[in-house]
Amino acid sequence: MSHLDRRTFLALGKKTARPTQTITDQTLVPIPVALEAQMAARAENPPTSGLAPYSGPWTKSEVLHLLRRTLFGPVKADVDYFMGKSMLDAVNEILYTPYTPPPEPVNDYNNPNYTDPTVPFGQSFLNAPYEPGAEFYRLESVRAWWIRQMMDSGRSIREKMTLFWYNHIPVQFSEAPFGSMLYRYNKLYREQALGNFKTMMRAITLDPAMLIYLNGYLNSASAPDENYAREIQELFVIGKDLPDHFTEDDVKAAARLLTGWRTDGFTTFFFPTEHDLGDKQFSAFYGNRLIKGPGQVDPNAGNVELDAFLDMLFDHPEAARYVCRKLYRFFVYHEIDAQTEQNVIEPLAQIFRNNNYDILPVLDVLFKSEHFFDVLNRGAMIKSPVDMVVGLFKLFGINLPGNADLLDNFAISLQMGVRMADMLQQPGDPPNVAGWQAYYQKPFLDKLWINTATLPERGRFTDTMVFAGIFGFNNRAVIDPLAWASTLSDPADLNTLIDESLELLFGLPVSQTVKNSFKPILLSGLPNDSYWTIAWELWEANPGDQMLAGAVRTRLQAYLYRVLQIEETHLI
Repeated sequence: MSHLDRRTFLALGKKTARPTQTITDQTLVPIPVALEAQMAARAENPPTSGLAPYSGPWTKSEVLHLLRRTLFGPVKADVDYFMGKSMLDAVNEILYTPYTPPPEPVNDYNNPNYTDPTVPFGQSFLNAPYEPGAEFYRLESVRAWWIRQMMDSGRSIREKMTLFWYNHIPVQFSEAPFGSMLYRYNKLYREQALGNFKTMMRAITLDPAMLIYLNGYLNSASAPDENYAREIQELFVIGKDLPDHFTEDDVKAAARLLTGWRTDGFTTFFFPTEHDLGDKQFSAFYGNRLIKGPGQVDPNAGNVELDAFLDMLFDHPEAARYVCRKLYRFFVYHEIDAQTEQNVIEPLAQIFRNNNYDILPVLDVLFKSEHFFDVLNRGAMIKSPVDMVVGLFKLFGINLPGNADLLDNFAISLQMGVRMADMLQQPGDPPNVAGWQAYYQKPFLDKLWINTATLPERGRFTDTMVFAGIFGFNNRAVIDPLAWASTLSDPADLNTLIDESLELLFGLPVSQTVKNSFKPILLSGLPNDSYWTIAWELWEANPGDQMLAGAVRTRLQAYLYRVLQIEETHLI
């Protein structure tokens, strides 16, 4: 089901199939001027920094950059918290926070027009049998649950890495519509997000969702299916941008090797009678590796040959480089020039290989490096829709009703997903098996997030959150400008309020002239900064006075409406 179908649920009406939007259907618009200037400066004088440990200043600027890239934020409380730590301690906490599994999703979708026939409201559907009429709702419940995990991600990079891996090796929800199976696939990434990539790749290969998505469950000796055999080489581990790369015969050999695996949607099992018994010969790209077939029916052949195949893939030096480039484009900058390849990618790849493809050592070195904190890498990327939506909810402290109202919790989360889909990043449903185009489609890459369709949607989203909010059946998620401003260090001081809020909201600093242009909004055209101070202090002394509260709230809403339309809001 597309994101347009979910709008019909919100009206408790009939679901209808609609095509999924893709970025290629849209026309790009000029990139933000501030980003264009940053890119020009970078092109004229590319950073020469590498992976040497960062030893520069640790100020709010560095903290903001780290949190924007590694978390969904920044949130003022997190900025204040990490300002009290060293850079090393901050990165260590973000990377090494112990994992606590979140509560599992439950039936939060029963509504007056639909009741799950096998799962009571508030109970888990994860072990329930496949139910055709219920799977649309279960699937959307998993998607909404995932969005809430991003909102509740705390000070750990795990949720950001879960999104990274889901982009790198996706299973489209719309192509494998079995809610509990999709939850387990998402759970796999969350649990292994900071673990061993080779171990993860083995688990993904045999995961029920992947077996269904790329037809592995149909792969047999009599009719080898090449889908997964191609994508694991072309998109997941090796890549296809080398002058010399794997061959079509390598795809065919891999498909034969992977025959016999089956799933019922819950577990995976091997049918030895469906497995190709012959030897599998690979090309010179893989050193002419020969993986011996069993020659006869063998119940362990599938595991033995899969392990040999993965060993072959990960023995190739390009495997580490390929994933390190994907990490770089996701967390640092969209363009990888020859200098970056030499100074950053190649040494990161060597660290990856030296640590037997454990991901944490790679991230540890990258996020503590001179290159990561290089000023030319700050505010140098377009904010993704997920960062746009989840980041705004977190920054303004917008809370959902939670267990107090499960249906509204679901409905509001669902609408957050709709907003992201309108901006062309629907969690769980990238356009294809390659992920979201902004992470791989050269030469535009992250600039693809901004086009004639998505830019107005970004504006509509921020306008909605400032003035109206997102409605459930009984609750509303909206920016509370008074509560938000009260979290700033001195909201009664007009200059402090503007300085602090723009630091949090803008990916790059702006001039004092720009800052001064916002003052008339908060002053309602009055000539002196003290008029804001008086209005704030009067309300603060009388918080129950609706007239005073309304005067301050209206000004803050007008201010946020304007600020959230500024180009720097889209930078990260």
